[in-house]
Amino acid sequence: MNTLLADPQPATRPAGVWDYISPSRLNLWLKCPLAFKLRYIDGIRSPTTPALFLGKRVHQGLEIFYRHRQLGIQLEPDDVVRRLNDSWDAAVADEDMTFKSTADAESLQKKECDLVRAYLNHVSDDEPAPTIVETTLEAPLVDPASGEDLGIPLLGIVDLVQDDVDGAVICDFKTAAKSTPPSEITHEIQLTAYSYLFRQASQRDEAGLEIRSIIKTKTPQIAFHPFAARTDAHFRRLFAVIRGYLDDLHSGRFIYRPGFGCGMCDFRDNRCHTWSG
Repeated sequence: MNTLLADPQPATRPAGVWDYISPSRLNLWLKCPLAFKLRYIDGIRSPTTPALFLGKRVHQGLEIFYRHRQLGIQLEPDDVVRRLNDSWDAAVADEDMTFKSTADAESLQKKECDLVRAYLNHVSDDEPAPTIVETTLEAPLVDPASGEDLGIPLLGIVDLVQDDVDGAVICDFKTAAKSTPPSEITHEIQLTAYSYLFRQASQRDEAGLEIRSIIKTKTPQIAFHPFAARTDAHFRRLFAVIRGYLDDLHSGRFIYRPGFGCGMCDFRDNRCHTWSG
């Protein structure tokens, strides 16, 4: 089994929109081009919410576990939780987190530990060793159908890749409030982008993809949702979306797109309502 070693740096790249394309940038643009402009062009940042902070912390716990697995070291859940607790104060400072009360902070810290424990107790001790763990991958965007080089790279952070008997499985961790199975079309851009990056980096196709949901119910639940390897149709749709995105960047037009997502948008209260085109 070959281990793909890529630079495990976080995506701390310049924020310029012409530096690279990422699944998160594409998805925000699809949801609302104006929200994309406010965040990535105007540089308006939003405070980290407790839910987002919790998701990041769960990712950090699983990264600790799987980086050790990659080295042949099996950490027990207590070891992972202890390392998480040791890094709590630094993470709060790095994210500039503020809590309404000490009780709120302690509750969130307990929740992150409960979620990570639930996941680690769910996975089998003999699951395949990872070949990629929380790794930034980057590749030129070359349309597989036409061979056209779009002149800008795709960048993404892949949570986990494991080689099972059928081949490589690309896994993405999601913290979710409800146990509803994820809709494939909702995650298509991200899954297809990760497939593209993996294929470019490893020169082989994935056997499948998987969303691993860590569900924030009172008693945490864990659910693995498998998806088939990407097809030519997936890549045609991805590159069609990317071309539309690049058209907006070239034109500088970013429309207001009201919809269901507005209720959860960081800019809904004081910026988008003043937009007039």
